[in-house]
Amino acid sequence: MDNPNSPHPPAHLLDQAPGAPIRSGIPEHGRIPKYYAVKARIADLIEELGDGQTLPTERDLAVRYEVARETVRQALRELLLEGRLRRQGRGTVVAGPKLEQPLSLASYTEGVRRQGRTPGRHLISLDRFPAPEALAAEIGVKQGEPVWHMERVLLADDERVGLESTYVSVARVPALDREFEPDSSFYAYLRDRLGISFGDADERIETVLATPREALLIGTPPALPMLLIHRVSRDTSGHPLERVRTLYRGDRFSFTTHLGNGGT
Repeated sequence: MDNPNSPHPPAHLLDQAPGAPIRSGIPEHGRIPKYYAVKARIADLIEELGDGQTLPTERDLAVRYEVARETVRQALRELLLEGRLRRQGRGTVVAGPKLEQPLSLASYTEGVRRQGRTPGRHLISLDRFPAPEALAAEIGVKQGEPVWHMERVLLADDERVGLESTYVSVARVPALDREFEPDSSFYAYLRDRLGISFGDADERIETVLATPREALLIGTPPALPMLLIHRVSRDTSGHPLERVRTLYRGDRFSFTTHLGNGGT
């Protein structure tokens, strides 16, 4: 164990990047899997190449690092899952930085625009149906009252990055099928067209794997981890407004929030 009173801090802390794995993920005994050592060297290569640059082939990397191609393949699989790399045609290129989505009542559109990307949405379906009991309780309507379900693929610079399902009472937005442009911000529509402002919301975040249908719509392998957000929002009067289920690609998104001292 490191001595906290020592005037000489452990060497690994002196060049430790904030947020990086402690000791670069290497156990104290120093024995690490061969693929992980190759992964670290490819990560350095990624930094040298820069965004959008093509990575050498598996064969070239195996020769460069004097390992088997399967070792390289395992390292690349992890880097792809982490969003450091992405497939492009038959090759592999360095991916850009992840999109940072704030955990706030700001819309997806606002979050993407803040990072200089162009947000968009592609409508999959817009259906009207009688609310079942559980959904009715969440959005503040009686069982059987009509509700909308709107499903859209989320885009950033025309790249598919997520899938969003929104449930809202027909009574609150009666002309959704006629007035709303499905590739635009739903929050902006509520605010600017209907004068409805968001007050607060409850959110739950979990890690899941996409279903085969969801993976097909988003354009990802079913094994790719997804970040799933459940949100129930209320207006400024405290009345339930919407229930949203949103899948975000785990390799393309991170989430940020600001925590204040609320006291005890």
